[in-house]
Amino acid sequence: MGEVGLQGGPRERPPGLWRRALARLLAQPGAVAALGVLLAVVGLCLAAPLYASRVAHTDPFRSNVSGEITVDGQQVAVLQAATDGLGLGQTPIGPTWRPDAYLLGADNQGRDVAARLLYGGRASLFIAAVATLICIGAGAVLGIVAGYFGGWVDMLLSRGLDVLWAFPVYLLAISLSIVTIGHGLVIGPFTLASDNLLLPALIIGAVYVPYIARPVRAQVLALRRSEFVLAAIGCGVPTPRILRVDILPNVSTTLIVFVPLMMALNMLTESALSFLSIGVQPPNASWGTIIQDGLALLYTRPAVALAPGAAIVVTVLALNLLGDALRDALDPRTLLRAAPAADPGAAASAAAAATAAAADPAPP
Repeated sequence: MGEVGLQGGPRERPPGLWRRALARLLAQPGAVAALGVLLAVVGLCLAAPLYASRVAHTDPFRSNVSGEITVDGQQVAVLQAATDGLGLGQTPIGPTWRPDAYLLGADNQGRDVAARLLYGGRASLFIAAVATLICIGAGAVLGIVAGYFGGWVDMLLSRGLDVLWAFPVYLLAISLSIVTIGHGLVIGPFTLASDNLLLPALIIGAVYVPYIARPVRAQVLALRRSEFVLAAIGCGVPTPRILRVDILPNVSTTLIVFVPLMMALNMLTESALSFLSIGVQPPNASWGTIIQDGLALLYTRPAVALAPGAAIVVTVLALNLLGDALRDALDPRTLLRAAPAADPGAAASAAAAATAAAADPAPP
């Protein structure tokens, strides 16, 4: 039943927190543009098999050193004799700008760069997404447990996180990758081969756990002393229900804001590891491995390295813009900044709404 207003008629309920946040998010042109770019990148990468088989008619994972293609009615070798210097070696064909014939040219093994770019994006996005789920999931659990229970539990978990935090991120990720790259990772009955994409995702997700657990722990410490949590404890509400109903919903906005930001950071880390040949292993490819493949061709066929580099820049930029927009949309204090300064009534209403949103506990 709807609420009854002063005139006796039904009164429409105000929109909830998530609906208001979505409306503020969609009202930002930058956020909508970033979301559109991300959806376009994901869609193109998911269409990689279709592009390779139906459009380019090529296998991006098979060498084609002696292949030929038809360009403007003429047969052209995929790998052509070098003309620079002493004329030694071979130079891959450059971009033809035709989707059906080496759109971005070939690499030094005669493989279609455009098709490899789409397949590499699938791997990079998959690893970044899985690593984000791992670090946010583990960080949320550790932060909530440490902040809520306190005492020796907090001390034990916090000191462990401090030890992990003390290592430089890239040095720790490189060390773990080198250790596991030869024989994979064996955890009890489970084995991850070195060419399994879950292995770099697990390593990257593990090294970034403190980046999530520490701010969540600080937020839970403040929630633990709030009146509604103390009232629930005083009423004998079971601890699992308090964590699920009172604590988790109030830290969920922080976790949501972290998702695109951590995904961007994880993508950069994966690209760095793959560029060093200790991330994604053959026969798989990622944007980082394609950049490494194009390093020797940087002066003759720069598109091989620049195309995946540009894809990383565009995707990471879109993720960061989306993360900033999510932070503004989910932060009640943005209502104060959005209210017109010239309208005292609007500013007062925004201040009251922000105060209520910040003070009231999240609904169960």
